[in-house]
Amino acid sequence: MSKVLVAYFSASGVTADAAKKIAEAAGAELYEIRPEVPYTQADLNWQDPDSRSSVEMKDKSSRPKIADKNAPVADCDVFFLGFPIWWYTAPTIVNTFLESYDFSGKRIILFATSGSSGFENALSDLKASANSAGALEEGIVVHDIQNSDTWKKWIMALGM
Repeated sequence: MSKVLVAYFSASGVTADAAKKIAEAAGAELYEIRPEVPYTQADLNWQDPDSRSSVEMKDKSSRPKIADKNAPVADCDVFFLGFPIWWYTAPTIVNTFLESYDFSGKRIILFATSGSSGFENALSDLKASANSAGALEEGIVVHDIQNSDTWKKWIMALGM
């Protein structure tokens, strides 16, 4: 039986709530990807072209530092990797996370939260950072995290 980890980055708490529901539905351990310097509301102002998140997302090579490198990656076979959609893709801190560990032979299944956007470029933007992974799969984008049936049906459809 595979050991499963739900790793997630959440700036406002929405993706954290989704990650908790997925971990519960999958019987998985939970790990939060935390930035070394937490984001403030001003940092997250996507309407300000000089905000921290805007600057990071304009620069595809941006790699915000993560607070720790203690995710139990070596112990797991399957990862659910979650994030909010920013500018039609994953925040660059997710690339930092993927580049910080060896995912050789491991299955990574993406999930995202968004008010209205889909994955758009997330899968292709993350592939280079997860090049050691056995599989990087586009999962689901959820707009209504409260519906627990969504998570259970999705996890069952994945064969878990």
